Amino acid sequence: MRVFVAGGTGAVGRRLVPLLVSRGHTVVALTRDPARVGALAGMGAEPARADALDRTGLTAAVGRARPDVVVHELTALAGVSDFRHLDRSFAATNRLRVHGTDHLMAAAAAAGARRIVAQSYAGWPYERRGGMVKTEDDALDPNPPRGARETVAAIRHLEEAVLGAPPGIEGVVLRYGGLYGPGTSLAPGPSGEQVEAVRRRRFPIVGGGHGVWSFLHVDDAALATALAVERGAPGIYNVVDDDPAPVSEWLPALAREIGAPPPRRVPTWVGRALGGGWVAMVMTEARGASNARARRELGWTPLHPSWRSGFAALARGGG
Repeated sequence: MRVFVAGGTGAVGRRLVPLLVSRGHTVVALTRDPARVGALAGMGAEPARADALDRTGLTAAVGRARPDVVVHELTALAGVSDFRHLDRSFAATNRLRVHGTDHLMAAAAAAGARRIVAQSYAGWPYERRGGMVKTEDDALDPNPPRGARETVAAIRHLEEAVLGAPPGIEGVVLRYGGLYGPGTSLAPGPSGEQVEAVRRRRFPIVGGGHGVWSFLHVDDAALATALAVERGAPGIYNVVDDDPAPVSEWLPALAREIGAPPPRRVPTWVGRALGGGWVAMVMTEARGASNARARRELGWTPLHPSWRSGFAALARGGG
């Protein structure tokens, strides 16, 4: 198939593009940065230059590609580290999730694509009531904390736009877990802001640390996305590992793996005062997600079934 990947040089895109090529697909990958054209060509893709926020330019690029499937991996998360002001930090990504999604959907329809696969997010956007592990049938949070409302609204917009695709286009939404691995903020090296925060004891456990997180290695995100290009009914899929875990469990384990001191513990009110309502919420109330549908309907099996072994491999430098 001909596959157009918007976001081919991001953390997931860099693993996805060569994987799609290896599976026999013809890949056209989008970048707005001329310096990244060579990297895309080196992955085996045909580079396409356009800005996803430029509707005319994007429509022309997708039209030239003549894709069967369009993949939406557009984010702007590199260097994001201020989680106290989430909406401010995610402003560029939120624009891509709203305007970039609208432009990409229109371009896909104009080009005659039959399927669009889009990155969303599982975990803290779920409603903070009921069970601690959510399925795709559970609701998103109707009242997210102040400072995160624009981000949740952008996620809702993306999902509704993709699932409401025009006739003839199948819309697939992949709700990734918290990404870790090369190119993410949860990896050793200069880009690993979260790892550095743990090393410096700037990532405390707030309250009892009862918030549950679901993680996902970037290679598993790429594999699930490739499978969603090729198969599966339209709809939403949680793409997370098999091991949702509370902060009080995974954060000390990560510290041990990277040789950092144990994380500090602070009362919930201190966490809220220092980090804002969103930080307190994800530490104490967040829900994890179940991957049963993706396993069953996409035939996906994670290469890294647990963050436990995944974090250990990262600490050893194994990616």
